[in-house]
Amino acid sequence: MKAVGIIPARYGSSRLPGKPLKEICGKPMIQYVYEQACACELLEQVIVATDDMRIVDAVRGFGGNAEMTSSAHLSGSDRIGEVARDLECEIVVNIQGDEPLIQPRIIDQITRELLGDPGVVMATGCYRIRDREMYENPNVVKVVSDKNNDALYFSRSLIPYPRNSETFAAYEHIGIYAYTKEFLMRYITFENTPLCNTESLEQLKAMENGYRIRVVEIRDGYNGISVDTQEDLDQVARIVSEQLGGNPA
Repeated sequence: MKAVGIIPARYGSSRLPGKPLKEICGKPMIQYVYEQACACELLEQVIVATDDMRIVDAVRGFGGNAEMTSSAHLSGSDRIGEVARDLECEIVVNIQGDEPLIQPRIIDQITRELLGDPGVVMATGCYRIRDREMYENPNVVKVVSDKNNDALYFSRSLIPYPRNSETFAAYEHIGIYAYTKEFLMRYITFENTPLCNTESLEQLKAMENGYRIRVVEIRDGYNGISVDTQEDLDQVARIVSEQLGGNPA
């Protein structure tokens, strides 16, 4: 089964305009994401799907593959769906364009769920929360799953409620999605649903339409910092600089 990774990258951002092109130690952020995706074992092709020629030019400038998409898309899945429609593949992986530190092995772990179980049409990831300050942060999306590792619910609120602390564990959702292409083409036709609108979490509309989402627990080494602000960008630059043994650009 051929798997393709698509990175949605929108130029406009209310908190950090031009985010995909912000430099981290001399390279645009989108290049870090692209190179990490290209290091995956299971992805045969990686494409950046964008709404801006400046991003296309930057990606092609470092030797990457980029496609222009409509500026009218309201979600990343709609954007990758436009590109995936004409691809010959069975699996499409949605890789967030604002996580420059995402590890290839995590993308592979999530993708592998679709290769190993023909009944799975959509998969994502999670990581156990160790920092108590994240419990009440609405920007940290939580997920609870059943004994088969299928999602029961995603929320910006703390779930489950820790009435019995000895059995309590909370898991952060990792925003990578692997879909069968057939399901993705169906998924992007769904209208937003009540819970999806209430939480502003797109994945809920799959569940509200009766589909299962397999959740893969990442047990070690997750550091997928999502860059939403200049402070986030500075934090990533410090980490990359330390890895390179130099100073942030």
